[in-house]
Amino acid sequence: MNQLNMEHSEDEEDPPLAVQIQNHDDDDESISHQSSSVGVTLITGYLGAGKSTLVNHILSSQHGKRIAVILNEFGEEIGVERAMINEGDGGALVEEWVELANGCVCCTVKHSLVQALEQLVQRKERIDHILLETTGLANPAPLASVLWLDDQLESDVKLDSIVTVVDAKNLRFQLDKQRGSSSSPEAYFQIAFADIIILNKVDLVSAEGSGALEELEEEIHNINSLADIIHSVRCQVDMSKILNRQVYDTARASHLESLLEESRSLSTKKLHDSGVRTICICERQTIDLDKTRIWLEEILWEKKYDMDVYRCKGVLSVQNSDQLHTMQAVRELYEIVPARKWENEEIRMNKIVFIGHNLKEDVLINSFRACTTD
Repeated sequence: MNQLNMEHSEDEEDPPLAVQIQNHDDDDESISHQSSSVGVTLITGYLGAGKSTLVNHILSSQHGKRIAVILNEFGEEIGVERAMINEGDGGALVEEWVELANGCVCCTVKHSLVQALEQLVQRKERIDHILLETTGLANPAPLASVLWLDDQLESDVKLDSIVTVVDAKNLRFQLDKQRGSSSSPEAYFQIAFADIIILNKVDLVSAEGSGALEELEEEIHNINSLADIIHSVRCQVDMSKILNRQVYDTARASHLESLLEESRSLSTKKLHDSGVRTICICERQTIDLDKTRIWLEEILWEKKYDMDVYRCKGVLSVQNSDQLHTMQAVRELYEIVPARKWENEEIRMNKIVFIGHNLKEDVLINSFRACTTD
């Protein structure tokens, strides 16, 4: 395997050459588990948006980090479920790991992501971070769910964040094309599930006038008000802005709280024809945790109100508890955990942001109110 297998577009450069690593002997000396969980960043985006350019930038930069990049070759026709199965040593589904000049490593995965991750964390050399480039999957949610709360992976790896690369020049065209589409709106999915959005090729938009980029940002935040937006040219971004963000770490409640505070004013005022938008609901009354779990499960699992929730994040004020609880959900998977103590002077408030399709603000507010303790 002489070079990385990435999708190509006219404006993206060739991937860096790689040198094949010699196979390690399977002895105790060559296999040592990571001392702590390694963060995994999912990279998604339209063909031509700049995903390969971003990966290329990371693999060729002298950042002092040992980053592993997994390039998948499984598409929708194989299915994510198949990709999650560890088929064992006989599967031979993972190509050779290759090492680059700056210490990063790379492989191509045909089917089993779990197998690739297990091989990776067992390597002798310490890995600082893992990038998973999701070519062939329009919707990153199933992979995100597996990396976030899947028992197969135990504690070796953890989902760090979902990064979506968008083409600033063509984004509005892509959104307009899929607006009102009855099929899965790929561009909306990728923005809705993102924690970080790299608005690439901003130099091509800046020439159109001072307000063009601001309008694009508003369009993005109408779909997903929780995402951080980073401007870039040829995906030249500061690594600290996309790696080790710990978005799904329950210990980082303060980051989630600040996002929710900003989102209170960002709930979508203009409903897209596609119906993909952000809604933020707030409630001062303390809530019954069991009722809230049932309420959330009815929305996520049973689609009780005919709403399709892609993501939700929130902070909860729970009855008879001095702990602020955080809530996160990706599709059907959710987690509610105590994060920290409420401060004495703090106003205890439930705040939940929903991102999804066909969301009904009045229904969410009224049904959640039924979970409160009068």
